[in-house]
Amino acid sequence: MKVILLENLAKLGSIGEIIDVKRGFARNFLISNKKALYASKENIKEVEKIKAELNKKALYASKENIKEVAKIKSDLSKKDNEKKTVAQKIFEQINRKEYSVNKLSTENNELYGSVKPTEIAKLIQGINKVDIKPSMIQPIKEIKSIGKHKVKISLHSAVDAEITINVKSAETIQ
Repeated sequence: MKVILLENLAKLGSIGEIIDVKRGFARNFLISNKKALYASKENIKEVEKIKAELNKKALYASKENIKEVAKIKSDLSKKDNEKKTVAQKIFEQINRKEYSVNKLSTENNELYGSVKPTEIAKLIQGINKVDIKPSMIQPIKEIKSIGKHKVKISLHSAVDAEITINVKSAETIQ
């Protein structure tokens, strides 16, 4: 399915690009989170018209047009910059912090179950009062044992935080 990106996304593309992605990814993530539009004929024409306008203004750039082109480009990336600023504030609050979780474990220091991104998001919400979606949380390895585990949090396409989850034994069942 073809979609038009409304913001810069790592490993996908930049604002205004028409990309081809799987239907489920487009419907369930990109379009539902307002990160992309369906690439319908009308939407494609509108994006091409904006790109053509930018290209014309770039070609015939005089002192007045340079300001206008800069204004149009800044308008397109304004939404992205606002999200980046919010992500940077969250980054400053949570980066390199350590969070502790108590879980039931065996004698071999293995957990019954694992620590999921949803649980990590609730933990961060409870301690730092910061709303992080579980889809942003990417454990480097699945957390299934007692000890310290690194977790990457993608706050924005340009801002990634790293936290440590310290899993402790709540009880040992034999």
